[in-house]
Amino acid sequence: MPTMNGTIKRLVSEKGFGFIAAGDGNEYFFHQSACTSVPFDQLREGQAVTFERGQGPKGPRAENVRVA
Repeated sequence: MPTMNGTIKRLVSEKGFGFIAAGDGNEYFFHQSACTSVPFDQLREGQAVTFERGQGPKGPRAENVRVA
């Protein structure tokens, strides 16, 4: 899958998920298990990331999230 660029838009730390605003104008949900280069609790809102686009049951989902 092609890698996409984005920034962390919102983190819901207590529930272990967040959202990424991507360059394509979409917002992608991600679960803490999708973080591959850094632990979820070290991510910060506004941080640049790269990810692979996936499809979840409720819409677009980010997979293999890495700090850019």
